[in-house]
Amino acid sequence: MKKLKLPRSKKDLTWYTPEQVFGKIRKTKAFKWAYVEEKARLALARSIRETRLRKKMTQSTVAQKAAMPQSVIARIESGEHSISVDTLSKVAHALGKSVTIA
Repeated sequence: MKKLKLPRSKKDLTWYTPEQVFGKIRKTKAFKWAYVEEKARLALARSIRETRLRKKMTQSTVAQKAAMPQSVIARIESGEHSISVDTLSKVAHALGKSVTIA
């Protein structure tokens, strides 16, 4: 089995620009749409977490008010999972907010 060699310092790392990583694909309609969608999902996750913290609520408290497990709130706030409109509505209500589509 081959041994993985980790960089020893920052100077051992190689940095790439978005253009080098994504090349021509970043100009496609599908990539642009996925980028916008991902950015919105992460902004929503951040907004939920910031609202909860501003209201000095724990994930458990929000989960209890939304009638769902605390792990769901943690997954939403992590930004790694999408959220259904129904779940978003429950979480918003638990935070004293409402969901509107503009």
